[in-house]
Amino acid sequence: MRSYGWVPSFASVLPRSIKFLDDYWKELCSNIRTGYLSDWITDAGCRNAMSLILTRPNPEMADLIQQICEDKSWEGIIKKLWPKIKYITSICTGSMSQYIPLLEFYGGGTPLVSPNYSSSEACFGINLKPLCKPFDVYYTFLPNTAYFEFLPVNKDGGGKAQDTRTINKPVDLVNVKLGLYYDVVVTTLTGLYRYRIGDVLKVTGFYNKSPQFQFVERQNVVLSIDLDKTTEEDLSKAIMKAKLVLEPLGIMLTTYSSYADTSLMPGRYVLFWELKMNGRNDLPKLDAEIMEQCCCIVEESFDFTYKSLRKGGVISGLELRVVKHGTFDQLMDYYVSKGASITQYKPPSCLKSKEAVKILNSGMVGKFFSSKTMF
Repeated sequence: MRSYGWVPSFASVLPRSIKFLDDYWKELCSNIRTGYLSDWITDAGCRNAMSLILTRPNPEMADLIQQICEDKSWEGIIKKLWPKIKYITSICTGSMSQYIPLLEFYGGGTPLVSPNYSSSEACFGINLKPLCKPFDVYYTFLPNTAYFEFLPVNKDGGGKAQDTRTINKPVDLVNVKLGLYYDVVVTTLTGLYRYRIGDVLKVTGFYNKSPQFQFVERQNVVLSIDLDKTTEEDLSKAIMKAKLVLEPLGIMLTTYSSYADTSLMPGRYVLFWELKMNGRNDLPKLDAEIMEQCCCIVEESFDFTYKSLRKGGVISGLELRVVKHGTFDQLMDYYVSKGASITQYKPPSCLKSKEAVKILNSGMVGKFFSSKTMF
C-alpha cells in the first residue's frame, strides 16, 4: 500500500470514498485474498485496470487490511492504510470547509493541502504556504494565465456581499486594495470575455506585486424569505457554532444543506443535517432538547434583519431535519445523473431544486424546531 498523497478534487469526495470502503472492505479483502475480482464488477475499464494489480493471491495484505478495518473507530484510517502518506490535497475552502473536521478525523493528523485555486475557466492562483491551516488558506494570483478584472463588492454591517456592478467599474489586478472584497471577472484566450466567476474574494496581501486572495463565498448563494439575505458564509459560520454542541457527545456532522420553505405562511429556513457517531456510521440517538438547542444557536448567529423579521412573525422558527447516513450520496447521484461531474461535484449549501429537496426528505429520521419565540 504505497501512497504518498491522497488526491481528491473536492473535500466532499473523500468522505464518499471512505463510505464506499466501509461498505465493501470485506469483499475487497476477499478479492485480494483469492486474487480474483468479484463477478458483479462488469465495467471493462475497471476490470482491465484491476487485472494489472490483482495478479495473484495476497492473503498477507488481505489480513492486514481486515485487521485495520475491523477496528471500531476509523479515526486515522487513511494513515493506517497508507502509513507513508505525506498529505491530503483537496479543495477545502468555501462550502468545502464543512468537511475539514471529517478530513482531519480520517487523516489522523495528515496535513491538508489546498494547492491552487482554479476552475474550468482558468487557473487563478496558487497556495504558496501549502502546509498552513485550511481556514488560513489564501492564493497568490498568476497574472499570465488569463486577464483578470475585479468588481468591487461591498460588505455591509451584517457581513453581506452587496453587488455593486451597476455603479462600480471593474479594476485590474494591480489596482485591488488590501482588505477589500471583489467578484472575479476573467477574459481568456479560448474566447471568454469578461466572464463573471461569481466568487467573492478578499485581498489579504501581496507577493511581489501580485495580490493574494482568500476565498470568502459564492456570490448570491442565499436563503431569503422576505427582506433577509443569508449568505453561504453566514450559514456556514452559524452551523459551525451549532455543531460544537454535538461534538462532546461523539456526534459528527458529515454534511448539510438548506432551503427557504415558502410553501407555508410565514415561511422558514429548513436545514438538512447528516449525522453519524464518531468513528462509526451508526445513526446517533437524537435528543430533542439538544437538537432544539442547535436550532436556536443557528438562529442566534444570523444577522439583525433576520432576527427582526423573526421577532415580528414574518419568519417562522428554523426547522432542522436530520437525515440517515448516505442520503447526501443519493443527492450526489441525482446531480451526477443530470450531468454534474463526479470529481467536481459540490454539495449545494442552498437547494433550489424541488427534486433535490424531495430526495433529502426521503431520508429524514428526525425533525426539530427552534424553541425561541423572540430575540
